[in-house]
Amino acid sequence: MKLLGIMLGMTLATVLIAQQGGLFYGLMMRAQNIIADARGADIWIMHPETEQINLARRLNQADVFRVRGVSGVADASPLFSSRLRISGGDGTGSAGLLIGLDATTWIGQPRKFLIGRASDLMKPDAIAIDRAGFRRLWPNEAIGPGKTIELNGRRAVIAAITDADPAFGAQVIIHTRFDRAVRYVPTGRRTVSFILVHAADGADPADVAARISSATGLKAITRQQFSAATIRYYVSKTGIAINFATTIILGVIVGAAIVGLTFGLFVSDNLIHYATLKMLGVTNTQLVGMVALQVGIVALIGFAFGIGLATGFFELVSRPTSALRGFYLPWWIPVSTFAIMALAVMLAMIVGLKRVLTIDPATALRDGT
Repeated sequence: MKLLGIMLGMTLATVLIAQQGGLFYGLMMRAQNIIADARGADIWIMHPETEQINLARRLNQADVFRVRGVSGVADASPLFSSRLRISGGDGTGSAGLLIGLDATTWIGQPRKFLIGRASDLMKPDAIAIDRAGFRRLWPNEAIGPGKTIELNGRRAVIAAITDADPAFGAQVIIHTRFDRAVRYVPTGRRTVSFILVHAADGADPADVAARISSATGLKAITRQQFSAATIRYYVSKTGIAINFATTIILGVIVGAAIVGLTFGLFVSDNLIHYATLKMLGVTNTQLVGMVALQVGIVALIGFAFGIGLATGFFELVSRPTSALRGFYLPWWIPVSTFAIMALAVMLAMIVGLKRVLTIDPATALRDGT
C-alpha cells in the first residue's frame, strides 16, 4: 500500500504539472497565432509604441507608401485589426476579431481556406469566418457559406470558411477586405493597424526590417521577432505566467510531500528488514541501490500514468471546433516534468534513507523495530 501511495502521488503531481504547463504553452502560442497564420508577411511594421499584436497604435495610409519605397520590399500592404462583438442571425453574440486585408496582394490571409478562397471576399458584403466561429454561432447547422451576421449594426455575408488558428481572447475570427473592415469599425483618419511586408526574393527580412526602421522611423521586425515580443509581453506584463507558475509549484510541493511522507512510512515499516540485511553483510551502498530501485520503478509507473492522463486530456480538448483547439503537449513538457519529479523523489529518498544508513542492526533487532 505504501508503494501504491507513492505511485498515486507521482500520478497526481505529474498530471497537474504537465496539464498546467501544456495549457500555459498553448495560451502563449494562441497569443501570437494571428502573426504566425498571416500568409506572406515576412515583416510586421507598427507604431514605435506598439508592443504586441493585440495592442496596436494605428498608422496613417501614407505610411504604407513610405514603406513601399524602401529597398528590398516586394509588397507592402495595410492590415486592419480590431476586436468587436459579432451577432449571429438568431441574435447570438460572441467576442470576435475582425481582420481587414488588402484586396490587391491579400498579404495576411489565413494559411488555409476550408471553403472558398480569398478572392471570394470581393463579393458584396463578403466575409470569411473561421470554422470554430461558425460552429459557435450555428452549433447545429452544416458549415457552409451564405449565412448573414451583424458587425456593429452592419450586414455581413459569409462567403468563405477558413481554418484560421485560434486567437487570444477571440471566439470568432473574421477576415474581410481592408476597405470594408474600416466601415465596420470606424477609427477616424488612422486606419492601419499594421503594415505587412513581403521581402523581395533573396533579401534577408531582418536586413529589410532594419532599413525600413531607419527610413521611416516606424518599428519594423520580422514575423518571428514579433511573435516572440508578443509572448514576452504576456509573460512579463500580465499575471498569466504567475498564476500558472503558482499552480505548478503547488503541484510539485504536493507531489513531493505525498511521496516523501509515504516513503518515510515505507522505510519505518521495513526498518527491521534493512537492519537484518545490514547484519548479514549488505553494505549501505547496496541498501541505497535496492531501495532506490524499488521506489524508482514505482515512481516511474506513476509518472507514466500521469503523462498518459495529461496527454489524454489534450487529445480530448483539441478537436477542431473545441474552445481549446490548438492546445497540445509539446515533448519538452513531459521531459521537464520528469526532471522535476525525479528531483523531488531523490530529495524524499535522501531524507527517508537517513534512518536506514544510520541504524544499528543490533539495537534494531533487540528492540524489534
